[in-house]
Amino acid sequence: MWTAHKARFIERYLYYFVQVTKHGTYIDGFAGPQQPDDADMWTAKRVLESEPRWFRHVYLFDLSPAQVARLQALKQAQRPPDRSKKERRRTIHVEQGDFNSLVGELLRSAPFSQREAVFCLIDQRTFECHWATLEALAHYRTSGYKIELLYFLPVAWLGRALANQQELQVIRQWWGRDDWERLRQMRQWDRMELVVQRFKEELGYWSVKGWPIYATPQGERTMYYLIHATDHPEAPSLMARAYTHTALPKETPEQLQLELGLIGKRGRGA
Repeated sequence: MWTAHKARFIERYLYYFVQVTKHGTYIDGFAGPQQPDDADMWTAKRVLESEPRWFRHVYLFDLSPAQVARLQALKQAQRPPDRSKKERRRTIHVEQGDFNSLVGELLRSAPFSQREAVFCLIDQRTFECHWATLEALAHYRTSGYKIELLYFLPVAWLGRALANQQELQVIRQWWGRDDWERLRQMRQWDRMELVVQRFKEELGYWSVKGWPIYATPQGERTMYYLIHATDHPEAPSLMARAYTHTALPKETPEQLQLELGLIGKRGRGA
């Protein structure tokens, strides 16, 4: 349930934001499906097939050869751009390897400009994403808006994972500091609040909020928090709308633009 909700939530938010930007880059550091037999739960697939397809560049990474094969098949299945919807040619890059090792080269060689809207999804299971990777993404831009981060913090089993992880270097790389043991005795909410604080103070984001992802539609048991970090003034309200509208039918672009008052506005970097 929560995996499907995560995927729909992210897709709905990016659908809203692309109505503002009219373009953008989507980076997914751990892009393979967490449930290969259920495409509805696959965030990368939902984002790539969401219309209008205005993301110009897509970068999909995964360490697993089997997952990369699925990503390659997803890439090949994409249809040509629909010019009637003002869709442009899209580049989709699929790469096998550890995103923590590959992010530096991506940021050095990627063609997106300093003004282009860039979103990076970190849908880790537990300790996969290093703090140094977040620092590289957050500090990449020296002007304009930072790369927007969509970071999943798995609070439901974090305490158990901290207790069971034998390779302490794995935890240190994930947390980026030596004080990770303080997390053991914290409540879920306090862990989320600490991560939010670090995103603000250490990564320098203007707005950082944690959105709970529950185990059931009734709000029973928080499985994840989506840590949303952004500098864009419209992003928090769009995220709030996505959170409350995820289970509802998707608005048409025309309806959404009327409701949000976007007609006549220029997208960021347009």
